[in-house]
Amino acid sequence: MRNHDDLFQALARDSFRAKFKLSPGDRSFLHLKGRASVLIHACDFIARRLAPAYPARDGKQTPFSGHPVFPAQHATATCCRGCLEKWHGIPRGRALTAKEQSYMVDVIGRWLRRQDPSAPELGEPSLFDALEG
Repeated sequence: MRNHDDLFQALARDSFRAKFKLSPGDRSFLHLKGRASVLIHACDFIARRLAPAYPARDGKQTPFSGHPVFPAQHATATCCRGCLEKWHGIPRGRALTAKEQSYMVDVIGRWLRRQDPSAPELGEPSLFDALEG
């Protein structure tokens, strides 16, 4: 696993990785749900799609849009086992450890924070919450 500062410098120099940005819809979702909830989703995506030794559809399991975590995964090379091996030194052919999964969520969280520093840690109160309060 790489030092975060070195990783983000290398990612910034890669034209494919550097082109990813949060869409307006992704930003809205991030503000509505909050960074903490979105990172819980990231934990689930990683556990189901990347953690197995041989993930189904490896190399194609991460969509490019539809959730803020997806562009973050492509931007940070946490999208497939090939990218994890090349960019992060995490080898293919074995299940990811809890520490490796946590590292990936941290990398995604840092990218999201850089993309939208104003996004709240917790989600915005819902209309239902306002009616109850």
